[in-house]
Amino acid sequence: MPNMVRISISLESELADELDRLVTRADYENRSEYLRDLIRGQLVEEEWTHGREVLGTITLVYDHHQSGLGDKLTALQHDHHASVLAGTHVHLDHHLCAEMIMMRGKPEVLRTLADGIRKLKGVLHAALSVSSTGKGLRK
Repeated sequence: MPNMVRISISLESELADELDRLVTRADYENRSEYLRDLIRGQLVEEEWTHGREVLGTITLVYDHHQSGLGDKLTALQHDHHASVLAGTHVHLDHHLCAEMIMMRGKPEVLRTLADGIRKLKGVLHAALSVSSTGKGLRK
């Protein structure tokens, strides 16, 4: 990797054992890669906290037989057309559908859309997964 810097840290032996357990459980090859991912995770959280442009995905499960729900879901996405990048729709069974909506924008806008979808009658579950545009992760 370019521009690698070697650092050392001091940990209590019990905490070092816990780190090794986490590394093993997560099936990482080494502590360094595990710690890099922890740091990247914190950087993504910081992007969301500080209102930077981010990526997010809403995954929802809903009953497509709920009257008017499809139109309401479409209308909400059109209301946020500047943030909605793509959507995928799958049929789970005769009544249930799942959708994944990928978005890019300010955290408050993405949360507003997720909250709006979550509140619709017939939506059984909606979860917002947060991510990064990657700009802040590679310096």
